[in-house]
Amino acid sequence: MRPKAVQFGAGNIGRGFLGQLFFESGYETVFVDVDAELVGELNRRGSYPIRVVGDTSYDIDVHGVRAVDGADTEAVVREVATADIAATAVGVKALPAVAEPLARGLEARFKRPSRPPLDIIVCENMVNAADFLKGKVGETLSATDKELLETRVGFVDASIGRMVPLMTAEQRGEDPLLVLVEEYCELPIDKAAFKGPVPPIRHLEPYDNFQAYVERKLYIHNTGHAIAAYLGHLRGHTFIWEAIGDQVVRDRVKAAVDESKEALVIRRGLDRSGLDDHIDDLLRRFANVALGDTVFRVARDPIRKLGRDDRLVGAARAAFAAGITPAHIAFGIASAIFYDEPSDPEAVRLKGVRENEGVEAVLAKFCELTPDDELYNTVMQAVGTLHGTDWIC
Repeated sequence: MRPKAVQFGAGNIGRGFLGQLFFESGYETVFVDVDAELVGELNRRGSYPIRVVGDTSYDIDVHGVRAVDGADTEAVVREVATADIAATAVGVKALPAVAEPLARGLEARFKRPSRPPLDIIVCENMVNAADFLKGKVGETLSATDKELLETRVGFVDASIGRMVPLMTAEQRGEDPLLVLVEEYCELPIDKAAFKGPVPPIRHLEPYDNFQAYVERKLYIHNTGHAIAAYLGHLRGHTFIWEAIGDQVVRDRVKAAVDESKEALVIRRGLDRSGLDDHIDDLLRRFANVALGDTVFRVARDPIRKLGRDDRLVGAARAAFAAGITPAHIAFGIASAIFYDEPSDPEAVRLKGVRENEGVEAVLAKFCELTPDDELYNTVMQAVGTLHGTDWIC
């Protein structure tokens, strides 16, 4: 009998990443999702296709899957109570909704002391997402079950590096279950968070020094991706591959992530040459024409991405903490401040604050920076550089 994985979220990451890992590792995968049409189609077919796109493209037929409706709490409880591993990929805003049925499933599991610990891999684009989900689950448990939560359930943070772009209407029309992904397929996880043995799941990379890999993802991958998008927008590009193929943009992105690299070497003890290889690989992946990743997708929601601890300001603050002046990251922050895509509500809001109250208000309200911060002044200098060149007309 195959082991069972319960996957909360049957979207792009749930199907296009975790579903592949579980399938290739011999698991039956049970998706939990609130999209009734998607649930029905997964149950009807018992499989779905993943298309890996790159220099050469190929399809993977993921089979041995089924699904339950996330609104059917009894069904979710049954699956969680008998799961061998679980994971989430629902998006940060939906995590609280997952907590309630997950807690009820854990309660049912706790009634059977012979069941082994359950580890839950939390694949969400949020710092300390595992602790957040654990807290939400704990809020609904009795005092006794809260104690069992500490010893019998592992909430495991993961760092998601695989890129999954928005699909075109034509691609969606080809097959409602199709997911397009890049070939990169590694999932760093927090080894110390497991309550049971780390399962032999393909592409899982357990790390003791996990926080360093969280910062590598956020301050190199996400930082570089975002800066490529914001600079690409200013240069009139539609796709990320166009932006990174623009030597002016590429040089700026490379200089910015090099600042993050040096900070990670100093603060986290990561190997410089290994980070150089990682950056070279990222730039190659950003240039993947077949992925079709858009500037709009990567740049959207700029206010969140300008947050104090997010990929831009967070990376710059980490550089300052390591004794590095992040002039190139600050240039990326400046470019994000001038992101003005009219179809993005947050970009419209950002533009309104910038034009009505000034860049200083953007730095205060969204970046939580004051004139006393070194970074505040570095960004203001970068804004001057943007205006002093042909970046902004």
